[in-house]
Amino acid sequence: MARSILADSSLSAINAGFVAVLVGISSSVAIIFEAARAAGASEAMMISWIGALGLGMGLTCILFSWYYRAPVITAWSTPGAALLATSLVGIPMAEAIGAFLFSALLTLVLGLSGAFEKVMRKVPTPIASAMLAGILVQFGLSVFTSLQSSPALVGAMLLTYLLGRRWLPRYAIILVLISGFIASWLLGLIHFDQLHWAPGRPVWVAPEFELSTLLGVGLPLFIVTMTSQNIPGVATLRASGYERVPVSPVISGTGLASLLLTPFGGFAFNLAAITAAICTGPEAHPDPARRYTAGIAAGVFYLLVGLCGASVVALFGALPPALVASLAGLALIGTIGASLEGATREADSREAALITFLITASGASFLGIGAAFWGLVGGLASYWIFTRGDR
Repeated sequence: MARSILADSSLSAINAGFVAVLVGISSSVAIIFEAARAAGASEAMMISWIGALGLGMGLTCILFSWYYRAPVITAWSTPGAALLATSLVGIPMAEAIGAFLFSALLTLVLGLSGAFEKVMRKVPTPIASAMLAGILVQFGLSVFTSLQSSPALVGAMLLTYLLGRRWLPRYAIILVLISGFIASWLLGLIHFDQLHWAPGRPVWVAPEFELSTLLGVGLPLFIVTMTSQNIPGVATLRASGYERVPVSPVISGTGLASLLLTPFGGFAFNLAAITAAICTGPEAHPDPARRYTAGIAAGVFYLLVGLCGASVVALFGALPPALVASLAGLALIGTIGASLEGATREADSREAALITFLITASGASFLGIGAAFWGLVGGLASYWIFTRGDR
């Protein structure tokens, strides 16, 4: 097995895994800390949360990617963490852990029942592609908004990307990453004073179950994770041509990982969309059959995050935000283009797909549920209305 993985690996695949972890951690780790603080977590508990989340994402990325020979990327639930940051205030940590276990159990049951996969089969591919494009377009735009605030850094990265795509397309994102580090160092934008060594240590919290907390925190966490994370995650795999990956076992696996790691702070795991798109595109590897090594690489880097705890978080925090935002946007340009092409390819579904794209890209939320879900709802409703007379 190891020999096969090494033979299929490439520098671009390893880089894609690293970029995915860099983007995933640096873009939302602050929300994780806010959620932990809301539940009254100590500093040791916060580090334990990062350790549990890194361990869960690392193991699931490695196992799923290896077993299905596809870049299956998992993540913590960022919308779920944002929900927890406001809903856990005043709730004891033990009750919060109980709510996390309840959400994990619902996820496991949903995966085992096969209901989630049956629902996703009803979603037309153009609608799913449009939803994915709507999610990712903000990252593409961030390259040029960051260019306004950090013209020298982002300008160097953008120029490197253009030249790399012209002459060394396979290594373009690697060169962008290197140029970004060099430019940040020369401009004095890397905060070396924030770096320190602190290994992660697990902290067990025994769960307590309170009905009001289960319904007020656990159930919304489950709904938000499913609608805002897992549905776009499945769309990412489908849009990249990995329809062969069965959804139900993956959903079940993330639910099981949550059940096992929740007492240590692993509050919710799910399929990734944004970071997955970095590993499923041609920038990771020109051969789709070998891109699974990018998923394995991401898993290894996530394991390092879990083992090193606060030190890795500090490392990511030392990098300028413009570097991370621009790196993500440039890495996703190809996937955004492919998603838009898939969304508008069929004339009979083009308008419904555009409605999906616009709602999702708007970022509007309602009833505490993010734009990706409402984009999907709006797109499906439009698709049904436009095609009803033809069926």
